[in-house]
Parts: sequence; C-alpha cells; structure tokens
Amino acid sequence: MLGAIIGDTVGSIYEFDNIKTTDFPLFSERSEFTDDSIMSFAVADWLLRDEYHTHKELEASMVRFAYDYPNPIGGYGGSFYRWLFSGRERVPYNSWGNGSAMRVSAVGWAFETLEETLRVAEISAAITHNHPEGIKGAQAVAAAIFLGRTGKTKAEIKEYVETHFGYDLSRTCEEIRPGYTFQESCQGTVPEAIIAFLDSTDFESAIRLAVSLGGDSDTLACITGGIAEAYYKEIPEEIVKEMWSRLPETLREILREMRVRFGGTLGDL
Repeated sequence: MLGAIIGDTVGSIYEFDNIKTTDFPLFSERSEFTDDSIMSFAVADWLLRDEYHTHKELEASMVRFAYDYPNPIGGYGGSFYRWLFSGRERVPYNSWGNGSAMRVSAVGWAFETLEETLRVAEISAAITHNHPEGIKGAQAVAAAIFLGRTGKTKAEIKEYVETHFGYDLSRTCEEIRPGYTFQESCQGTVPEAIIAFLDSTDFESAIRLAVSLGGDSDTLACITGGIAEAYYKEIPEEIVKEMWSRLPETLREILREMRVRFGGTLGDL
C-alpha cells in the first residue's frame, strides 16, 4: 500500500501542472499526499478493524478520515465532498469516477484468494461508486495488486485484466502520452495507470511513467504505485524514507499494521 501513497504524493504537484516527461524530481517542498491517500488509509483502517467488511464500518472510517483531513491538496471531488460533509443520509451516487480505483490498494493485499479480493473491492467501491464502471475500476486495480504480489507475470496480469474487465492494455506510454488529457473516469484512468506499470522496469520507473502521462497525475501514479509495489516487492530505501518523513504518526501506524497483517514494503521503518 505504501507504493500507492508514494505515487499519490509524487503526482500531487503535477495534477494541475502536467509534465510530459519522466525526467523530474520525485519530491519537492510542495509535494503532499492528497485525498487519494487519505481515502486509501480509510479503506486500510476499515480492513484492519472490521473483519466482516461491512458497509456501515466502511462509511464510518471514510467519514472519520475526511474529518481528520478535511482540506487535502487538490480537495475532494464535488459529489464525494457532498457525500462526506452534507450531513444528509449517505447513499451511493452512481459514480464512474476514478476515486473508487485510487483508494482500493489495501484490498489487493488483504486476502488470500482472488475471489475474496474482488468481492471486497466491490464493497469498497459501491459505497459511493456503484456504477458498473466504478466497480470495475476498483476490482481491476485490486486484482492487479493481488496477482502481482502472488507471483504472476506481467503477461498474466495483462491477460487477466483484459479478459475480465475489457480494458485495452495493448498501447504503450509513448503512444498514450502525446494526446492524453485530464480524465476523471475509471475507464479513462485505470487502463493508463496499469499500462504505466506494464511498461516499467522497476518501482521508480513505474511512478515516473504514470506521472509523465499527464492528466490526473496523482491518481494515475497512486494506482500505478500500488501495483508496482506488489509486483516488484521493493521500493528504493531513499524513496521510502522520504515518504515516511511526510506522514503523521497516525498514518505511519496504519502502514505498520498493514505490513504485519498483510505484507508490503516498509524496509526497516
């Protein structure tokens, strides 16, 4: 899961100021984790605390984290903000946005079967993003993380995602980059994020490729980073330490618990 948080933070300053190259500083003074990370932590906390994976407890976790972090860089999406803070009864709003896919990384680590991974990924999405595309996006990302951490090859991950979710993963980052613009949908974000992983050679190159596509840079890199960590099974120590220094202790503790319970990359931290 740390890979997703790193990707989000690296991409944060490029979301509204796209950079169409892989040659850029990974971190700057302005780099911060965004709503993508905050909701990823909310889902992780839910998985750690609620063994039955209920809608009620997921809602409670998401709302609690939003109130703890009400003003992340970039803000919360409009519909999601109203869902969180309006004070009305919270019901799904048929979203196909990429928010369901960016917050699902912990689900890909938490279960021993792909079937259970897909089931809980749907729960994590459908609480807000109950449109079929919103659910599909979350399931595809969770599946890719599960397959990566359980030893499947890139070819096997690609084939599974294309066959079961219908995404076109035949393109390359070089082909996508020139004409790619901001996309808020799962269908316009998830395939590109997975392709950035498929084109990469290691964790860092995956993050750089995702950000270099442009568009919704933090969300792209968040998704790519989650998959890349699971597949490569290591993150350079200097990147881990830099990210660790930017997190409050409450969020560090969730990452520690995730590693103990489900695995993941923290190095010696």
